[in-house]
Amino acid sequence: MIEIGVIHGRFQVLHNDHLRYLLAGKARCRHLVVGITNPDPSLTAADDADPERHEPHANPLTYFERYLMIRDVLSEEGLSAQEYSLVPFPVNRPELYRFYVPLDGTFFLTIYDDWGRRKKEMFASLGLRIEILWDKPPEEKGLIAGDIREQMARGDPWEMMVPPAVAERMHAWDVPARLRKLQEP
Repeated sequence: MIEIGVIHGRFQVLHNDHLRYLLAGKARCRHLVVGITNPDPSLTAADDADPERHEPHANPLTYFERYLMIRDVLSEEGLSAQEYSLVPFPVNRPELYRFYVPLDGTFFLTIYDDWGRRKKEMFASLGLRIEILWDKPPEEKGLIAGDIREQMARGDPWEMMVPPAVAERMHAWDVPARLRKLQEP
């Protein structure tokens, strides 16, 4: 078993497929470092491989909200706080990785599209140890957080696509109303 694994995502919002990804990474290591990407606008940049990932409508939750959401979900899954760490991870600023994550860990990736391939290239260019959890075509991706955010904003059912702790937080923070406001002209 790997000692330290590093996994990352925006988790805007964390859905059931994100949970599968997190648990697949944790199953391969003793301690999982979960990097929360796009931690703040100053560390978020545009990238042609995923042209909307930096936009405000794609990032409605703050770093701290996502920290709480992920912590709650991992606790709900029975993980102890000693089994993982939650950190900011400015994924599109590779020169800063060393300040946030252990570079000697194994970096877990899933690949579905150009953005996944771009991250693999960034990690490889830094000489990071990479393990691909799965590489699938886009049509096999499953849940997409942007679709869930749209359903929330429209008032359509979405709760079954997220872990219970996420649904609870989204309602408590009135995220559907926040998303509707972000869509206003």
